[in-house]
Amino acid sequence: MNERHLRKRCKSVLRTLGIRPPLRVHEFCRLLGDHRGRPIHPMPYALPVPGPFGLWIATDTADYLFYQKETSPAHQDHIILHEVGHVLADHASDESDGEIWSAMLPDLSLDVINRALRRTSYDEEREREAELVATIILEWASVLDRVTPRAPASASARRVHTALGDRQGWL
Repeated sequence: MNERHLRKRCKSVLRTLGIRPPLRVHEFCRLLGDHRGRPIHPMPYALPVPGPFGLWIATDTADYLFYQKETSPAHQDHIILHEVGHVLADHASDESDGEIWSAMLPDLSLDVINRALRRTSYDEEREREAELVATIILEWASVLDRVTPRAPASASARRVHTALGDRQGWL
């Protein structure tokens, strides 16, 4: 998928979801899962170091985004959004290596991992695409967080703010 198409697709999804600043990654995942018709579950996990910081496991009914719990919240958000990038870019692998992930995720059985794992490693282009999606989301969240006025505390002021507010959305 070329970069322009990926940017356009990502921004379209962000506009459709109606996300407002500040970005809450777990809420974003919930809304994206609702939009796609299959839940997305971010799962903190103490992944071994050195090793990957995140992993997308797709089952028949849901997507699970495992992310390193032994890092900062900002880094966790980035990891989750990187994995969301794989989801949005429709990445899947031709082969899986369940034994490696089973060793890294001992709480999950090898059978579950072998059935669920759609990918274990990507070529550089797919990693770049996933990173681009994470970057697009974080860039726009940062821009909108700075330019979007905060909603007032009182209900009547919020109604006026909503009626007259700037409708920039995800631009």
